[in-house]
Amino acid sequence: MKYTLIPLLLTAAASFAQMADQATPADKVKIAKGFKVELLYSVPKEQEGSWVSMTQDDKGRMICSDQYGALYRITPPALNGSPRETKVEKLAVDFGHCQGLLYHAGALYGVVNDEAYQGRGLYRCKDTNGDDQFDTVEQLRSFPGKAGEHGPHGVIASQDGKSLYVMCGNQTPEPSCETSRVPRHWAEDQLYPMLLGRGFMRDVLAPGGWMAKTDLDGKKWELVNTGTRNTYDIAMNHKGDIFGFDADMEWDTGMPWYRPTRVCFMQSGGEFGWRTCSKKWPVRWEDSLPPVVDIGPGSPTGVAFGYGAKFPAKYQEALYICDWSYGKMYAVHLSPNGGGYTGVAEEFMSASPLPLTDIEVSKKDGAMYVSVGGRKVQSGLYRVTYTGNDSLTPAVQPEEKPLVRSGLEAFHGTQDPKAVEAAWPHLASSDRSLRFAARIALEHQPIATWKDKALGESNPRAALTALMALARSSGGDKALQQPILAALNKIDFKALKGLDRVTLIRDYMLAFTRMGEPDAATKEALVKHLSPLFPTNDPALNRDLCEVLVYLGDSSIVAKAEPLVNGSPTQEEQIDYARILRFAKAGWTKELRADYFNWFLRAANYKGGASFDLFIGEIKTNALSTMSEEEKLAIKDVLDAKPEAKAPTFTAKPMQFVKAWTLEELSKSLGVGLEGNRNFANGRNMFGAATCFACHRFNNEGGAVGPDLTSVAGKYSPRDLLEHILNPSKEISDQYGSTVFTLQDGSTVVGRIANMKENTMMVCTNMMDPNNFTNVDARKVVKTEESKISMMPMGLLFMLKEDDILDLLAYLLSKGNPEDPMFAK
Repeated sequence: MKYTLIPLLLTAAASFAQMADQATPADKVKIAKGFKVELLYSVPKEQEGSWVSMTQDDKGRMICSDQYGALYRITPPALNGSPRETKVEKLAVDFGHCQGLLYHAGALYGVVNDEAYQGRGLYRCKDTNGDDQFDTVEQLRSFPGKAGEHGPHGVIASQDGKSLYVMCGNQTPEPSCETSRVPRHWAEDQLYPMLLGRGFMRDVLAPGGWMAKTDLDGKKWELVNTGTRNTYDIAMNHKGDIFGFDADMEWDTGMPWYRPTRVCFMQSGGEFGWRTCSKKWPVRWEDSLPPVVDIGPGSPTGVAFGYGAKFPAKYQEALYICDWSYGKMYAVHLSPNGGGYTGVAEEFMSASPLPLTDIEVSKKDGAMYVSVGGRKVQSGLYRVTYTGNDSLTPAVQPEEKPLVRSGLEAFHGTQDPKAVEAAWPHLASSDRSLRFAARIALEHQPIATWKDKALGESNPRAALTALMALARSSGGDKALQQPILAALNKIDFKALKGLDRVTLIRDYMLAFTRMGEPDAATKEALVKHLSPLFPTNDPALNRDLCEVLVYLGDSSIVAKAEPLVNGSPTQEEQIDYARILRFAKAGWTKELRADYFNWFLRAANYKGGASFDLFIGEIKTNALSTMSEEEKLAIKDVLDAKPEAKAPTFTAKPMQFVKAWTLEELSKSLGVGLEGNRNFANGRNMFGAATCFACHRFNNEGGAVGPDLTSVAGKYSPRDLLEHILNPSKEISDQYGSTVFTLQDGSTVVGRIANMKENTMMVCTNMMDPNNFTNVDARKVVKTEESKISMMPMGLLFMLKEDDILDLLAYLLSKGNPEDPMFAK
C-alpha cells in the first residue's frame, strides 16, 4: 500500500544525534495513507523511566506505567491543540512496575511483573476519598514464579464488564485456578527427547503461557486456554472473542520448530502447542489450534481493536498489534472462518526506532494513543488521527446468530450428561475450530460415557477426533492402547486427504506418548501396516510418518528417508530428517552413514538463531551414540573431515551459473509455459535451490525474515512476479525495507533494527543470517534514511535453467497446490 510521511508537528526537530534523549520525531514515522501522527510527549528517561503499559480513565486521560517505576497520568491536548499542551503528572500512589493496566468499574487494575510491592500478581488501586488520586493498593492474586519478561502481562474486562481476563507468559506457573476450561491432562507429547540448544527455560514444561478469567475482586479463577509462549496483551472483539499476539523464539530461527510471531484467537479450552526447546508442536497437529495469521520475527507487545476510533470503517474494525523490536504496528483485518477466524496483516505505522509498547483508542476524542519504551529505552507518547476523505461512519454490525462453537464451549470445564450427544456430530466437522471445541467438550466428560462410542465410530474424521480425545484422556491406561491402535488401523489412509492424514499419524503418536511403547509384536504389525505408506506427496506428513516408523524400529525407513537429509529443498526439512534419523538403529549401510554425516559438513554453513549450532551438534552427538566403534571406524574419513566455510547451498550438488536471465527473455515463455506439464516437485526443489526458503515462508514452510509468499498469486501476474524476483529493488515493501544509519565518524550501517536496550540498537544487516547483529550507539547516529537497495540479493535465478524457472513460478502461483492445472499432464 502507499504511505505518506507525516509533516513535523513539533517545533524545530532535534537531529538524530539527540534522539537518544528524545522519542523518534513524528516526521520520521510512516503511517497509512490519510492518517496523521503527533508526538505528544518525549519521556525524560532519568526522571520518568520507560513506559510499557497504558489505559484510559473515565475522564479521557491516559495512565502509563514505567517498567521499573511509577504511574503517570497524561491529559492530552485537544485534537487541534499543540503537543506542548500535553499535561503529565506522576501519580502519588506508591504503585507501578505494571506490564498490564486497566481502568474499569472505577478502579485501576495493574499486573505487576517483578518483585516490587508484594511481588508478581494482579492488583487493584482505588480512590476512596474522591480527591482524584488513588490511595489504596490491594493485591488480588499473587502469581508464582520468578520475575522476568515472560511473566504476567495484560488484563482486559469481559464483554459484560463483570469479569477480567489476565494473560501470562510461559514463565508464570498457573496460580491454582479453581476451575479450568482446559482439560488438565496436558503433556509434552513428543516421541523423542528434546534438543536443548542454549537451554532457555528447559525446565518449563506444559502448559506454558496461559489466559485466565476472574471476577472483579480476583476471588475465583478459571483457566481459559494454554500453550502460548509469551503473549503480552489481549483484546476482545464485538462478539466477545479474544485475540492475542504471541511471541516467537528467535534462538530457534532456521530450525523446523521455529514459529513466527502470530496472532491467535484465544479460544475456550485452547492449546496453542508451545513447548520448550525443540519440542514445539507444528501447526498441522490437531491437538493444537492454528494461528489466525503469522507475522514473522519480532517482539509482540500491546494490542487493541480500533473500536470507537474516528477512522474509516475498515480501520475501526481492525485489530492493531505492536511489534516492539522492529518498530511496526500492524492493522490485522479479521474475517470469520467457521467457528474461528482468518486474518490479513497490513503495516499501519512504523519507524526506526519505534519500540511500541501499548495502544489505547480514546473514548473521548476518537484518536489512537500509542506508547513507546521498554527495557530502559527512550519512551514517548504519540497520537494518531485520520485526516483523509473517507467516511468515518462506523461499520454496521451484522445480527449475530448463536455460534455452534459457543454451545459446545458451554460444556468446557464441566461434566454434563448432554455433552457427548451434543459434541459428537461436530467431531467430523470440516471446521477445525469446531472440531476442537467438540473434542474439548468430550474430554471433560467421564471417559466411560464415550470410550466405546469412540472405538466403534465409523466416520473416519469423527473417529480420528474421538480417538485423539481418548488417547489424551486415557490417564496412561495401557489397556486402552491396543483398542485405540486397532481402531486407527481400520481407517483407510488412502481414502483420507490433507489434514486428516496428518491427524491419523498424530493419533498413533499420542497412543505412544500417552500409553507408552508398545510390545515387539505390536511394533512389527504396525511397521507392516504403516511402512508402505512412506513416502507420500505431502512433505510435512512424511516427516511425521518417518518419525513414527523410526520409533517403531522399521528397518526399511533409513534407506527411504536418509536421501531426504541431503535431498530436501529446505534447510528446515533437512534438519528435521537429520533429527528424526538420529535414533534410527536398523537399516544403515556404510554408504548411508557416510551420506548422513556428510550432511553435517554442509549444515555447518547454514544460518539460524543463537541455538542453531548447538542444536545441530546435539543431533550429531545423538546419532554417534547409536553407532558401534566399528561403524565409526568405517566412515572415519567423513567423521574427521572439517567443514569448508562457504555460502550455504540447499542442494546435494552445488548449483552452477546458467545465464544472467532478463525479463524480456523469460517473458516469452510465460503463456504456453505455464498452461500445463509443469513439475510441482521440481518447482518446490527450485524454491529451495534458489535459497528462497531461507528467508520466505510458503505454504507453512521456510524462513520468516522476508514476506510470506503463499498468497503471491493473488497479488501479481506471472510477469510481475518474475520481474520482482529478477529486480527485487524495483519496489521494496516498507515492512521489509532497511534503513541506512550514518554515524558521527562518517561510516554507515545498513539493516533493520531487531532489538534495543537503553542506547544500543541491534541492527540485522544480513537477512540470510538474521541473528548476527551489528550494535549501533543511538547517540552516535547523525542521520537515518531508507535504503534504496533491497536486502534480497539479485541473481537468484541465474543458477536455474528455463524449465526450472517455469516450474518455480508455477509452484508459487499454485499456492503450493500440486493439483493445480499448471501441473496437469
